[in-house]
Parts: sequence; C-alpha cells; structure tokens
Amino acid sequence: MTAHEATPEGAPALLLIGTGERHYRQDALKSLADRYRVLLLDDTAPTWQQSFLADHQVTDLSDAAALRAAATSLASAHDIGGVLTWNPAATAPAAAIAQLLDTAGLDPAAARASGNQAAAHAVLDAHGVAAPRWVPVGNAGQLRIAAEHLGYPLVLKPAIAGSAGAVRVDGSEQLDAAYAFTAQTAARHGNENAGLLAEKYEYGPEVGVEVVSVPGRHVVAAITHTQRGEAFEATDRLVAPALRSPVTDEAEQTAIEALEALGITHGVSHVTVRLTASGPRVTAVTPCLADDLIPHLVRLATGIDLVAAAADLAMGLLPDLRPRHLRAAAIGFIHPNTAGELRSLTVEPALAARTWCDRAVLEQQPDTHLAPPAEGHTARLAHLVVTADTPALCRRYLDRALDAVHATIEPVDPDDQADEQAAAA
Repeated sequence: MTAHEATPEGAPALLLIGTGERHYRQDALKSLADRYRVLLLDDTAPTWQQSFLADHQVTDLSDAAALRAAATSLASAHDIGGVLTWNPAATAPAAAIAQLLDTAGLDPAAARASGNQAAAHAVLDAHGVAAPRWVPVGNAGQLRIAAEHLGYPLVLKPAIAGSAGAVRVDGSEQLDAAYAFTAQTAARHGNENAGLLAEKYEYGPEVGVEVVSVPGRHVVAAITHTQRGEAFEATDRLVAPALRSPVTDEAEQTAIEALEALGITHGVSHVTVRLTASGPRVTAVTPCLADDLIPHLVRLATGIDLVAAAADLAMGLLPDLRPRHLRAAAIGFIHPNTAGELRSLTVEPALAARTWCDRAVLEQQPDTHLAPPAEGHTARLAHLVVTADTPALCRRYLDRALDAVHATIEPVDPDDQADEQAAAA
C-alpha cells in the first residue's frame, strides 16, 4: 500500500478511527493525509479512502476489545503519534486507545460522560449548566411515560452523541413511529445498547458552538447557525462571524461551561445550544469534529482549519487558530418531498460556473426508493455549499443553488409497497 502522495516524507503516523460518509468526510481525510501518515481502523474495508491511507485494519468499532487489539497491532508496525476520531460513538474508545498508546487525548472518563447524552445531561444538571429537561428511554412504553412527564413537543434521539436519529414529536399519535425510527437508526449505527433519550423541545434558534480546547483554555472558532424542517431534519447550516451578538456571546459562555463541567479539556467539540427566551440551553455536547461539512464551512468563512487543529492536538501540538478572513459560508440540504422511486436527479450546469458555489453534490442514484423526513427517513437528495461576503447574500446564493437542483420522484402505490414489504419479509 502506498501513502497519499502529498504526505510529507517521514511524517508521523496518526491513527483514525472510522471515516463516515464519503460526501461529508473525504475533504477531512485528505486534510489529514496532507499532514500525517494516516492509519485507519474501520468496520469495512477501505474503498474511496484507500489512496489517503498508509495502512488500515478492519474491526468492529462497537467492540472495545477488538478496537484495542487492532490498534495494538497497528502500533507494532508503526510509530503512532496520535489518535483521532470524528465518530461520536467512538470518542470513548479513541480516548482509551490514546491513553493505551501514551498519546495526547481526551480524559477517558470525560469521553465516556460526554459520549452518552444521558450521562452528559446528568453531569450538566449536577453542575447547574442550563439544559432542557430530559428522561432516559429504554422502550416504547417508557417513551409514553416520558412524554407524560415532559409534555409536547419533545425530541427523541439516541443517547450516543450526534444528531443521527433525532426526531421531534408533537403529539401522542407520533410516539410509536418516532420510537421505531430512532431505535432503528441507533441500531444501524451500532448504538442500540446505549438507549434513547427524550428531551423537552426548547423553542428558539439553534446554534452550534465550535470549540477548540487546548491546555488551559477553550477557544471558540465559530458559531454555526442551523435551521431545521418540520421533521427536525437539518435544512441548512450557516457560518458567518458577522452574526456575532451578545446572544451568541452568551451561548459561547454556556458551551464552555458545559465543556468544563464534563471535563473536556482537549480536542475539537461541537456544542449544540438553543437560544431560548430565558437564555441558552445546551441540548448536546459532541466531543469531536462536527458532521455536515461544518469544519469546511468554518474554513471557508474564517480560514481556521478545524480538521488540522484536531489532528495537531491529537499529535500533542498546538494548533494554529488565527482567522485569515471573515466571510459567510452555508450548506443546504435537499430532501425528498414524497415517497417513491427516484427517476432523475440533476443540477443545472450553469451553477458550476458561479464563483460563489463551492460545490453541488448529488447524493442519490436513479431508481432508488426514497421517502421524506416526515416518514422517518434521513436520506438526502443533494447538498450544496456557497460562500459570500455577507450572511444575507450567502442565504440568497444558497436559495439560488437549491433551486438549481431538480428531482423527479415517481410515487409508489401504497398497496404495491405493502406487497413488496410482505414479500421481502
């Protein structure tokens, strides 16, 4: 196996645990490979990742013992200088492996507490950090009891940190479907044993605070403004330093209080905060790089490279957190608006010539069966990234970019779909 050709000769080795989806993580993997020799532990053999790797092993990411054994095997062949993951479910194992290999990393106890949202909520409550009311959920019956306690609307999500599987529930008639969707999503990501969490929905804008924790201090690199649809799916995310205000300053402080309470003093974190009428409320702490190309948006908007910062910290180095410019960058997501078979998915060719369009990525292939978020599905048709000098112009560009994507979905007859599901069963 040959290492990525851009990797500096003699570069130290960085152990990466999990890569995620190509559409959203290839840029980050390339950034790592441009700086270090990347060793990968993942649960499937590398395909698109291959050209960025110096070595790899396939192992079960949900099996801590298997991960340790695979990491030890790679360490016997390579001088590993750091351990990194951007998979929220792997933060605790990554911290344990970093400790095993005597490299810089999160304190394993802090990683365990922050990697599980139920445990994290308990810590935040004990330290008086403002957060929504919550109840752990182990089955559908417990969800109904939790709903009676919390009231509606509520958010149901896997206890493992990260947004996959989160859904808003507005009434009792949605409880069964919500439980099935969230439990299935947790199982698909190997997180079903961690349980689920019901949380009182907090009204107000949602922001993500991107924090780099270095020895002795926390540095807020950016604020990500997120908008969600009726089914709680993210519809767009915006990074724009010009939107800083006393309200976002307060959100930053609350995010740092959450990190301090959890003992997170190392690495890059994404802290989700609701800006409610009664002040910021921490709804999640993800102790690793955010998904949905948020690190890419931060780099486009500020010049700060969060991927490089996370890698350097893992290697025991101080990152460069100096902003190079102040612009605006946004990503928008297109979801199916009906259930059916995707017949065509195109983007207008003229969009590629727009200097403000960073990318337009079609995520699905024709003849794929799709369903909208309202039916508990997470598949996206496409995502688009744009940049501009101001937040307002950035949003206008994003609207134009989203309008340039065209999808034809042929609805499926419900009776035919039921017959197909029965035959498959």
